[in-house]
Amino acid sequence: MAITRESPVTVLPGIGKTRAEYYAKMGVQTLGDLLSHYPRAYENRGDVTLLADARIDGKSAVILTVASEPRCVRLRSHKSFLKFRAFDESGSCEIVYFNQDYLRSQFPIGATFRFFGKVERTGKKFSMSSPVAEAWTEFAELPPLWPVYRMTEGITPKQIAKDVSAALDLLAATAEDPLPPALLERRSLCTLAYAERNIHKPTSWQALATARRRLVYDEFFCFSLGAAMACKQEKQHGAPICPNGDVSALTALLPYELTGAQKRAIADITRDMARDVPMSRILVGDVGCGKTVCAAAAMLIAVQSGRQAALMAPTEILARQHYSDLSPIFQSLGISCELLIGATTAAQKRKIKLSLASPDEKTRLQVVIGTHALLSDGVDFAAPGLVVTDEQHRFGARQRAKLSEKNTHAHLLVMSATPIPRSLALVLYGDLDISRIGEMPPGRQRVDTFAVDETYRERLNGFIRKQITEGGQVYVVCPAVEEQEESPEEVILSEIGMEGAHREDRPPLKAAISYAEELQKTFPDLTVGFLHGRMKSSEKDNVMRKFADGELHILVSTTVIEVGVNVPNACLMIVENAERFGLSQLHQLRGRVGRGTRKSYCILVAGGDGTTVSENSRARLNVMKTTYDGYRIAEQDLAQRGPGDFLAASADGSVRQSGGLSFRLADAGEDVSLLTDASTDAKELLDADPTLKNHPILSERIRTMFTLEAGLIS
Repeated sequence: MAITRESPVTVLPGIGKTRAEYYAKMGVQTLGDLLSHYPRAYENRGDVTLLADARIDGKSAVILTVASEPRCVRLRSHKSFLKFRAFDESGSCEIVYFNQDYLRSQFPIGATFRFFGKVERTGKKFSMSSPVAEAWTEFAELPPLWPVYRMTEGITPKQIAKDVSAALDLLAATAEDPLPPALLERRSLCTLAYAERNIHKPTSWQALATARRRLVYDEFFCFSLGAAMACKQEKQHGAPICPNGDVSALTALLPYELTGAQKRAIADITRDMARDVPMSRILVGDVGCGKTVCAAAAMLIAVQSGRQAALMAPTEILARQHYSDLSPIFQSLGISCELLIGATTAAQKRKIKLSLASPDEKTRLQVVIGTHALLSDGVDFAAPGLVVTDEQHRFGARQRAKLSEKNTHAHLLVMSATPIPRSLALVLYGDLDISRIGEMPPGRQRVDTFAVDETYRERLNGFIRKQITEGGQVYVVCPAVEEQEESPEEVILSEIGMEGAHREDRPPLKAAISYAEELQKTFPDLTVGFLHGRMKSSEKDNVMRKFADGELHILVSTTVIEVGVNVPNACLMIVENAERFGLSQLHQLRGRVGRGTRKSYCILVAGGDGTTVSENSRARLNVMKTTYDGYRIAEQDLAQRGPGDFLAASADGSVRQSGGLSFRLADAGEDVSLLTDASTDAKELLDADPTLKNHPILSERIRTMFTLEAGLIS
């Protein structure tokens, strides 16, 4: 049997059932999956220096000769370390390895190695803790760049590198490039075989850049192709014509006048829903710009035309918020509306399901608002008309498709509070028409933004007290849930007096749980709550309700409140370790305050005394102090941090576009030019070959990447 990209990883030597199971937990089951498990970084081991010239702010490569026999020392804590000396012409270095006694025989006196790691200097003495060691001779050239893979249970990064190398060798003879040769030549792209070899085993920085460019292009090209094919397939089917576009009954209930941007968006929706082609439209705009009112107008149009509407939110908190805001309006309009979430009682769920599927218009439920519970079995719609999904960047093509399947031929409206640059929107939402809401409703105040460091802590606590005394409430956002624990290696380093050797020179992360306790001690007369993603949904809902009802003065949270309940009384947002966040995320967090009549503020706190904050991070914080337009911030974020910030991150930290496709490499500003190229090329290829009949390898890759049902893309 020929070995292909679809062959299981067990065809590789040394991979048995156990290691295959560990790989499966990483989402790696085939050789193709393994080759798509790209390194997270590269170590530059080829830039060799003398001990005396080693970097003090990072890792260095040094060529040293072993000068003393390795000696194993055991500690009372039952741990051990291996110690020996090695030298070059500029000095002598003490090298230490922890709990690795077996290395003793690998460093004979007189042998020469290329060591890579942090070189510590104390006076004229040098030391290295657990450096990578590679045997060195003048005649055997060592690779200059070494791939660094993410740590994972049961498999070391070194083992991944070995297995990837074996996979590359096995597939070298059968590699087929899915892209047409003419396209490769037109865009000056290397072959797929060259790209995959040099992304994992680069021979130079230039080879790595060439490989990465091809693979980034592939990701954007395949996504654009798949999205466009899904869109074409959807638009071949008829949709319920919803001609009753009069939303004056809704606008008459509002205590304010719609903005021009809202009116234009509703006009787009009205025009789309009056056709027999399914609407596929996204509303994009800042938090608080009024997207939900536009969605309510679309739902009203569907119901007035005899159809049903569904709104799906990513969290129970947000679903409840939408239900709380919209159900009174729909009730005033005589429209039935229910909430379907995981916490809904079994009896109520049965009642809602029966009402949704009722053939009788008089008893049929017209609007349902919920979470992923709307995707569960038994949720069927008798007269589907409109599907709305909120916070588009937290769902994606696959979930949209699944909800659409339950609402066959229904119109689709999605919303995102993340302003997306036009170039990136072409790729992320290639299957959607875009309505941008760039105006804020009248009365929304600008949130004054300041950047400070730890030296301002006492003044900051005084400002918290002032805002709460005046009747306001405070959000505090932390980047971590719990305090970081010391690693076993750091414990040993401390025991032998080298505690600074392995820690990065950066301030510790503020943790939500411990900081909430600290604030409670600082403000014993106030009520402090905390919120994080590891809590049960019911617990999160309870905390958020207390804050919304004014029972909590301060809410300490992770970024779970980036998408959360509207609390008009909250007037102060404090973001701890703000240098760790991207611009778009900071802008989203800032949007949680300034939603009421109170003057509101956002304080960005950099860790430490500010001296350890990088220039790039400092530039981000300065942008937040001076820029309030979401689209300008999005463009700045794209330039500084790349497209990755606009995509949801998966549990292992890799960047993913939900819906099956992984954008693993698109994380630099220079990729922007590839977005438009890839989108344009995908559309041109589809125009010439709508079903990809003449490109079978490419067609199969699209199916695999999107993990869609066979009938969805044909």
